[in-house]
Amino acid sequence: MGNCFINHGFTFFMLGVWMAINIFLFVWFYFFYDLGDQFFYTRHLLGSALAWARAPAAVLNFNCLLILLPVCRNLLSLIRGSFVCCSRTMRKQLDKNLSFHKLVAYMIALMTAVHVIAHLLNVEWYNNSRLGVYDKLSTALSNLEDTDNTTYLNPIRKIDVHPQQIPTFLVFTTIAGLTGVIITLALILIITSSMEVIRRSYFEVFWYTHHLFIIFFAGLVFHGAGRIVRSQQTTDPPHNFTFCKDRSDDWGRIPQCPVPQFAGGFPQTWMWVIGPMILYICERLLRFIRYLQTVRYRKIVMRPSKVLELQLEKNGFKMEVGQYVFLNCPAISQLEWHPFTMTSAPEEDFFSVHIRSAGDWTNKLIEIMQQLPEGTPGPKMGVDGPFGTASEDVFDYEVSMLVGAGIGVTPFASILKSIWYKFKDSDPKLRTKKIYFYWLCRETHAFEWFADLLQVLEKEMEERGMGDFLTYKLYLTGWDQSHATHVMVNFDKDTDVVTGLKQKTNYGRPNWDKEFTQIRNENPTSVVGTFLCGPVVLGKVLAEKCNKYSLNFPGKTIFYFNKENF
Repeated sequence: MGNCFINHGFTFFMLGVWMAINIFLFVWFYFFYDLGDQFFYTRHLLGSALAWARAPAAVLNFNCLLILLPVCRNLLSLIRGSFVCCSRTMRKQLDKNLSFHKLVAYMIALMTAVHVIAHLLNVEWYNNSRLGVYDKLSTALSNLEDTDNTTYLNPIRKIDVHPQQIPTFLVFTTIAGLTGVIITLALILIITSSMEVIRRSYFEVFWYTHHLFIIFFAGLVFHGAGRIVRSQQTTDPPHNFTFCKDRSDDWGRIPQCPVPQFAGGFPQTWMWVIGPMILYICERLLRFIRYLQTVRYRKIVMRPSKVLELQLEKNGFKMEVGQYVFLNCPAISQLEWHPFTMTSAPEEDFFSVHIRSAGDWTNKLIEIMQQLPEGTPGPKMGVDGPFGTASEDVFDYEVSMLVGAGIGVTPFASILKSIWYKFKDSDPKLRTKKIYFYWLCRETHAFEWFADLLQVLEKEMEERGMGDFLTYKLYLTGWDQSHATHVMVNFDKDTDVVTGLKQKTNYGRPNWDKEFTQIRNENPTSVVGTFLCGPVVLGKVLAEKCNKYSLNFPGKTIFYFNKENF
């Protein structure tokens, strides 16, 4: 029986800790405001909505502290490098940074909704108290004179003193109200533009809208400065609410009941977010410095299936297998950066990326490159990176299972090239003993630009008597009747009609149960690293199979699942 804790145990633990902190903060601050004596009079005006507004605010502070950290990719690469020799499990968690970023965003959205609804109720109840709709005490608290403009309780002031302070005026002119509206609108735009359908089809809309986080955090820092939630202050003599709450007519007239004094709490949100904001500013400065560094073109090649290969050079650039870079082309956009996995090997003196036509930015880049006159250098290119990914750990396993879908083969191109160089140089540090490689494509042309590398590897392994080191299987998932007929006619040839390789192309999709069973039988006591660069749906299938076919006791095969995330 498979054991999901092999692949997800530490993830469950980390999520449990995160959720426990969220629950603790919510409960702690809920009861702090719901039971605290200093908020007795405030609760009398607002009821439980006070606690329902403040508890989510505490959770928001914690999650706004976290939300920027998973996208500080240079920081994550630094941390990932520090764990390279000691903790595979921790590195796997760092590879899930974007999933955690989304999870924190969902929590921020939920807590914002609760916080906003509670404060809308608070504004309504403040206004009703000012109008005398409720009891005598509520009216007295709302009518407190305030010569210094600091000791009032109800922010919606007395009509005869401040006739303009209706609820709408409070929401759109006070610091707390105006920043709250700005923050909420920014958050709604950020979240809605992050939906999968928008991000996949209109990446530029997602990219630009996502940068409203700058406005979001600016508003967040100043939001608490309005000090809209007020608590009772200590006076001399003290105002005992237990004795004085039913004697509002005597406030200030008898020594036992001086006029109660109120003040807003010290703003705390900025203390939660200032650290991550500084880290993120440093992150962006580093990206800008890298943008200014010169990038030279070594070769520009148009591959089949509208795939552009760029071979680039940059001073001091060092990479590992499976890593990725962000590219910026000012001729298209000064601001947009897009991630691409490198297809070159660390042993080469250049780095390369393969870019598939998949949106406005990539289409424009390919169009620019196709229109370049012969011998003309390409447009200015900014490069940020390299950054570590799950595929970087492929050589940490004795057995590796690589699964690529379409252009998702790119990290494995880097890996297989590096293997070729390691064999060529007889690298004694190569720990990997066996590699299974699966590539799924919709059309035959997609195989063409990668088949030559597989042919070289195939020949190299045979010459060294290591034909069993690399087992690769190519799957064509889409074909027509004419293609099927052509394959049948040439079926008896030694090489595949599609790729020219000795390994024949398979048609349809892999039977993963059969593949995992075969790998487990061939490697009965091994730890197998399963790596995917492809769609989420395929990732769910492979993760399930890794759990199903792992036997979590000594001397049995264990599959560790790793997925590329951008």
